[in-house]
Amino acid sequence: MSDYDVLCIGNAIVDIIARCDDDFLIANAITKGSMNLIDADRAELLYSRMGPAIEASGGSAGNTAAGVASFGGRSAFFGKVSDDHLGTIYTHDIRAQGVAFDTRPLAGEPPTARSMIFVTPDGERSMNTYLGSCVELGAEDVEASKAESARVTYFEGYLWDPPRAKDAIRLTAGIAHGAGREVAMTLSDPFCVDRYRDEFLDLMRTRTVDIVFANEHELKSLYQTESLELAVDSIRQDCLFAAVTRSEKGSICVSRDETIEVEAVPVEEVVDTTGAGDLYASGFLYGYTNGLDMTHCARLGSFAAALVIQQIGPRPAQNLAQAASQAGYL
Repeated sequence: MSDYDVLCIGNAIVDIIARCDDDFLIANAITKGSMNLIDADRAELLYSRMGPAIEASGGSAGNTAAGVASFGGRSAFFGKVSDDHLGTIYTHDIRAQGVAFDTRPLAGEPPTARSMIFVTPDGERSMNTYLGSCVELGAEDVEASKAESARVTYFEGYLWDPPRAKDAIRLTAGIAHGAGREVAMTLSDPFCVDRYRDEFLDLMRTRTVDIVFANEHELKSLYQTESLELAVDSIRQDCLFAAVTRSEKGSICVSRDETIEVEAVPVEEVVDTTGAGDLYASGFLYGYTNGLDMTHCARLGSFAAALVIQQIGPRPAQNLAQAASQAGYL
């Protein structure tokens, strides 16, 4: 029996979330609905222009780890913070949610990463991320015991931006596969796919990655097509299986032999889409590592995503195991 269901690897980021209108995005040259990498000066400028904000520990893979734990799964996380105020907040938050987080903090500069997230009235989020200490995550931070003992190791495509993180991911994937485990990734963002398309495809085709999570736009970007059908047919050749989210249209599970379509879970009001894909992955991976079939896994993912988009912030305020049980999903 494995010690962990899911080991997540990602950027350890404190999210600073504020509401704004579309004119604010235009005035500040912010690309709507995307993740924009920024430097320290740009981070300070945007922070100074934000309205009232909520601070919450985030980061894509960290959100997924927290979601798995909320479902009652055993999750661990590799990510780099600094030994500063935000680093202390992040460490406390993720451990308090039941995630095993033991990566040694960075002493000194650069500071802990932060993302200024602007949420427009339609619920769309536009992220402006200063990576800070995230860029210092490296092979020396890999804990072999966790990589060997997790059923699935899952990492975010965003982590392909800091160069040293690639070494950490490849090392972890090698250890996981050596122990007979599986490796999953999320494509994270269409712009991320544009930057690293060839590398992402190579990870899949060399079986460094077994399982892929993507939304419809990311998948089309990966295969440079406007046809979802063509993109689905392409990815079924490149990995063990893929889970493709389509917002209110639900999701598609794709393997070599079958395609399963699962309806979305209805929501009363979309408040903030931050973390939707991350929580979908958490529900899916919780189900997968606990022996549920693909349809059930996708339903759990959709349920978790539906809950998180009806609140501000990327991590569910409710206990997912209890909520899913009450709603009949567990």
